[in-house]
Amino acid sequence: MSWGTELWDQFDNLEKHTQWGIDILEKYIKFVKERTEIELNYAKQLRNLSKKYQPKKNSKEEEEYKYTACKAFLSTLNEMNDYAGQHEVISENMTSQITVDLMRYVQELKQERKSNFHDGRKAQQHIETCWKQLESSKRRFERDCKEADRAQQYFEKMDADINVTKADVEKARQQAQIRHQMAEDSKADYSSTLQRFNQEQWEYYHTHIPNIFQKIQEMEERRIVRIGESMKTYAEVDRQVIPIIGKCLDGIVKAAESINQKNDSQLVVEAYKSGFEPPGDIEFEDYTQPMKRTVSDNSLSSAKEGKPELKFGGKSRGKLWPFIKKNKLMSLLTSPHQPPPPPPASASPSAVPNGPQSPKQQKEPLSHRFNEFMTSKPKIHCFRSLKRGGATPEDFSNLPPEQRRKKLQQKVDDLNKEIQKETDQRDAITKMKDVYLKNPQMGDPASLDHKLTEVTQNIEKLRLETQKFEAWLAEVEGRLPARSEQARRQSGMYDGQTHQAVTNCAQDRESSPDGSYTEEQSQERELKVLATDFDDEFDDEEPLPAIGTCKALYTFEGQNEGTISVIEGEMLSVIEEDKGDGWTRIRRSEDEEGYVPTSYVEVYLDKNAKGAKTYI
Repeated sequence: MSWGTELWDQFDNLEKHTQWGIDILEKYIKFVKERTEIELNYAKQLRNLSKKYQPKKNSKEEEEYKYTACKAFLSTLNEMNDYAGQHEVISENMTSQITVDLMRYVQELKQERKSNFHDGRKAQQHIETCWKQLESSKRRFERDCKEADRAQQYFEKMDADINVTKADVEKARQQAQIRHQMAEDSKADYSSTLQRFNQEQWEYYHTHIPNIFQKIQEMEERRIVRIGESMKTYAEVDRQVIPIIGKCLDGIVKAAESINQKNDSQLVVEAYKSGFEPPGDIEFEDYTQPMKRTVSDNSLSSAKEGKPELKFGGKSRGKLWPFIKKNKLMSLLTSPHQPPPPPPASASPSAVPNGPQSPKQQKEPLSHRFNEFMTSKPKIHCFRSLKRGGATPEDFSNLPPEQRRKKLQQKVDDLNKEIQKETDQRDAITKMKDVYLKNPQMGDPASLDHKLTEVTQNIEKLRLETQKFEAWLAEVEGRLPARSEQARRQSGMYDGQTHQAVTNCAQDRESSPDGSYTEEQSQERELKVLATDFDDEFDDEEPLPAIGTCKALYTFEGQNEGTISVIEGEMLSVIEEDKGDGWTRIRRSEDEEGYVPTSYVEVYLDKNAKGAKTYI
């Protein structure tokens, strides 16, 4: 099968077909280019996604990644980063192995096609020129034959006419002979031209055109083979990265299998354990006596260890604060600090009773415990600062004992590392100074004195700082019992704090100018002020205003703390936008609100609402 013999008369169609083949090749090149752009954009988006969820340095979020589940998530982010790199490899290989080669080949193909069809057109022009010469020779031969025939007829007419002179007849005869000779010459020229044309035509259709069309056919077949090879390369580029992508996915699976729920539970205990003992039972207080209630054996009203009962007045009457308070306070003090809904900050140790009652001691009334709480810990004047967080004391005294011990230990370890670093630097400077002393040409030893003095002063400052924190740590460790003896030591600590409370009360009594000061009046006044501040901070707090509405796109079962269940198609109020964590805070009624995934609802924000963003 050859185009030269089968398609000898389809020059124009072959020209169109080969141009279509080049267009197909260019279309495939464009397809591969767009695929590489998609791979690059996909890799970029994956990297941005991985970077977005990476923990921020020196932030609380970074501390959360000590849990195995968070470590597995971090490993997943790293594996996704490597996964994105494989898509970049796909893009690079497709560009270098397919796009660049095919673009170069297309240019060569166009040049070869242009050369072949130029030769074909040249052969066509040559055969057309021969055909024109044949037609011209044929018309001249025809014209000469007609003129020779007319001259012969004219001669015969003149010869038959008796009135014509002999000279005229001779002239007519000579003219007829000339025309006849011209016809013979035209005939010979036409005959030779015809033979030459037939020879050229045979060579055109049997030699030139088949050779040219054969080259075009080979060119077209090479194009088809090349595009097939490019498609194979296209698949191979993808196949080459499959093992590495598989390793990335295996790494994600391995990270998921490394999650240890027991270990995470233990870390939660270590992170939030306060070191306090649970409070004991509350003593029954008998108010049936008309004038004066019977003093219990362990009351502080006695000279040794008695203590009068604390009377509640005003808003604080009937409330067992801080043991029993409204739901808002309890949720503030007990809610875990974990997503999805950002909870309030953890309660400070001042918000819970310090020095729980030892099980070996007799139970004491609430007034006794509350007075101990007021005297053993600094008074909190504004509980809004407790919820929102404030300045952290240098000795971490705002933390529970166990958490304070960990913070102080961490600070001591950091200071020791700094001291070691400065010590190494001092040793290095000392060695350099010794080298300068032995080899003065290398440098001036005196130039290092200032730096050596500065480093020594830094070491001394760090050591003083370490001693300060070690003293605080020793104090905490002296108060905080070991895990094996915690119950016994906790009881002893409580006794010491109770004695301190009695001492403080005695000092206050002695400092009264008129001698009318009593522990009961002092406790009642402090409780009133504290309870009033506490109620004012929480009772007067208004609910968040709605900044828009939303429609539930899907049904969501809010099983975790802080979430709320919604039904598909339900309309609710939006009170807090998505802060970037994927959750939106909504409200169904005045008392029912919570968080739902942002992707589960369609939000319609009110542009005039306070806190609402304007979307263009």
